[in-house]
Amino acid sequence: MIKRNLLLFGSVFVLIILGWFSYEKVPADAYEGMTIIPEQQKDIPLFEGLKPSRSQYVIEGDRWEDIFNFYKTELPKLGWEAQNVESALDDDDYENDWAGFHSLWRKEGFDGELRIAASYEQHDNKTKVIFDKHPIYTTTTWVEDLPNSICIYATSEEENCSEINDSSKIKEVQSFINNAIDWAEGELPPRKKASVIDFGSLEIKIYYESEEEIYLLSEKGWKIMKPDPRFFELTNLSQ
Repeated sequence: MIKRNLLLFGSVFVLIILGWFSYEKVPADAYEGMTIIPEQQKDIPLFEGLKPSRSQYVIEGDRWEDIFNFYKTELPKLGWEAQNVESALDDDDYENDWAGFHSLWRKEGFDGELRIAASYEQHDNKTKVIFDKHPIYTTTTWVEDLPNSICIYATSEEENCSEINDSSKIKEVQSFINNAIDWAEGELPPRKKASVIDFGSLEIKIYYESEEEIYLLSEKGWKIMKPDPRFFELTNLSQ
């Protein structure tokens, strides 16, 4: 009898533990992949009706304009300053009015930058909102004047270079270099390939490998940028 009671008690205990685990796991899964959770922040309000769904929040219907106006109004009241705000309302094409918005915000004491973006998905009639926290990156202009030509060496040991004389292509390469993120946070992982771009006034070493991030090195320091296919197309460098 005692043995049966103990067995019954044990079974009930296991069921309670499993029930508690399931209860705890549902919310945890809902917030999976999020870098910041508004419900845990006193200064980031959550638009009424938004529900967490892994890396984003969702709400039924086309509500992105309501959400856009809500955050444009409420965030400044809580000390946030808009760094960049863009929406489909800026586009004169009425067919794009369902698209959504993208915004970047900063606040004193907040370690990083807050991104809030929303879009309406017509196929499932839901508005999806992303809250994202990421570091504040800086970019320094390395190449100010647009040269008449640039010289690209396929390897750092190469003596002969491939010239680009098309001003529009040179401007694109210049933009890639200048918009790359400044890097001063420690040693970078090695890359298998190394090339050189000579702008005349500045020589830049390019370290790259397959689809890994690209490293740039000059007398001005280090930069890092994404392996954009257009960059390789312009420079004729092989990934």
